[in-house]
Amino acid sequence: MLLLEDRDLNIDYKDHKDEEVLALSIANPNIFGVIVERYEEAFLRKAKSIIGYDIDEVNDIVQETFTKIYLNAHKFRPVPGASFKSWAYRILLNVTFTWYGKLKKGREAVMRLDPELDEVIPDKKASSEFERETTKDYVISVLVRMPDSFAKVLRSYFIEGKSHKEIAKEEGVSVEAIKTRMCRAKKEFKKIECNI
Repeated sequence: MLLLEDRDLNIDYKDHKDEEVLALSIANPNIFGVIVERYEEAFLRKAKSIIGYDIDEVNDIVQETFTKIYLNAHKFRPVPGASFKSWAYRILLNVTFTWYGKLKKGREAVMRLDPELDEVIPDKKASSEFERETTKDYVISVLVRMPDSFAKVLRSYFIEGKSHKEIAKEEGVSVEAIKTRMCRAKKEFKKIECNI
C-alpha cells in the first residue's frame, strides 16, 4: 500500500514547479522523489562529464547531492537570477568539486567545465555563502595547477582574505612586488582556467 501511495504522490506533483515540490517535500519526504526523477539523469551526466571516472563515484556524487538538497531544502530561497535549478546545480558542483579534490590527492584527475553551466549558474550579484564556498572550491581546483609562488599569493588574497600589505610582510617584499606578482598570477590563473 505504501508503494501505491508513493506513486500517487509522484503523479500528483509532476505538474508542480520544482520550488513548490521542494517546499512540500519538507513536510512529506515521499514527494522529494519527484525532484529525484526530474534531475537524476542530468546530474549523472554532469557529474560524469566533470569527474570523468567510473560510474560508482558518479552515483555517489549524485546521491550525496540529493541528500544535501533535501537536508537544506528549508534554506532554499528563490532570488532574482537563481531558480531551484541553479541552486541544485550549485550543490551538485560543490559536491563534485569536493570529490574532485579527494580524487586529485589520490590520483591524477581531469576536469572539463561545460559552457552549459553558465545557463544554470545565477548572476554573480545574487551571491550567498553557498555560492562563495562553491567558487572557493573551484578556485582551489585551479590553484593546484599553478606554480607555487603564484598560487600562494592568490590563495592568501582570495581564499584567506589577506591584504596586499599582509602578504608583502609575510613574503618579505614590497607591496608593489606583491601587486606585480598578483597581476602575473591572475594571468596564469586565466590561462590555466581556459585549458581546463
